[in-house]
Amino acid sequence: MSRTVTVGLDGSPESLAAAEWAAREARLRGLPLRLVNVWEPQPYIQAPLLGGETLQHWAERIPREEADELRLRHPDVEISADQVAGRPGTVLPEEARDAELLVLGSRGLSSVAGFLVGSVAMAAVAHTERPVVLVRAQERAEDERPPGTTAYRPVVLGLDVRSPDDTVLEFAFDAAARRATSLHVIHGWSLPPYFAYGLPADPRLNAELDAQRADTLAEALRPWRQKFPAVEVVERPRSGKPANHLVDASRDASLLVVGRRTRRSPLGAHIGPVTHAVLHHATSPVAVVPHD
Repeated sequence: MSRTVTVGLDGSPESLAAAEWAAREARLRGLPLRLVNVWEPQPYIQAPLLGGETLQHWAERIPREEADELRLRHPDVEISADQVAGRPGTVLPEEARDAELLVLGSRGLSSVAGFLVGSVAMAAVAHTERPVVLVRAQERAEDERPPGTTAYRPVVLGLDVRSPDDTVLEFAFDAAARRATSLHVIHGWSLPPYFAYGLPADPRLNAELDAQRADTLAEALRPWRQKFPAVEVVERPRSGKPANHLVDASRDASLLVVGRRTRRSPLGAHIGPVTHAVLHHATSPVAVVPHD
């Protein structure tokens, strides 16, 4: 089975924005786009006048009608639409097994100035074995480019140099290459302990630590610079919380890429604190790439 760009579609504004983004991504990758609507049968008591079959018929129209509209806007992209029964948080990871990536929507800003990432999206991010991209409801094609230009904004990668993973690095470099844009790689680290205790700073030690982090970041990126020589790489080692730096960088990014370890605990899959914070506060589309 050939890979596709798969998008979960439920008719909400955020899922429609995700479908539009996914169509553009499918064109960049030269892949078909597949729209998936998950039909979760409801008890008859919740719809005594319509009935389950009528509700399902209306739900079937969502992917079909959106596919028709996307074909008009993206005639060069092969588009299909399917409806699958089950629970969305379980079905979508299964439907994404043969996909290049899964695209989902997330809502607008909440009262606490963070994006509302629903339970379905969080479950999909935590359990999907393929990369998952979350797209904001307000996302538009022009947001990917600075005003008055046709060039893409940079792709931003959050990288942990202690355990850099090739899967995450390749996804980020490939995304930047397809967009013919630069890749900004951010590595953040905690401040020295004396900051927490209010002790005087040691400028010499700070400089040495900064230099070591910069050298480690450059070493991790060296083979990927050689593999993708056309991609301009901007190395941005920063002291402080990595999530804060990534959220700030997302304001001028076309895509933000972070990793997620696939290790499981007895309590289930976990996303990780940095990725969790980025999903709720980054303003650009966020790609979460699972890795060992």
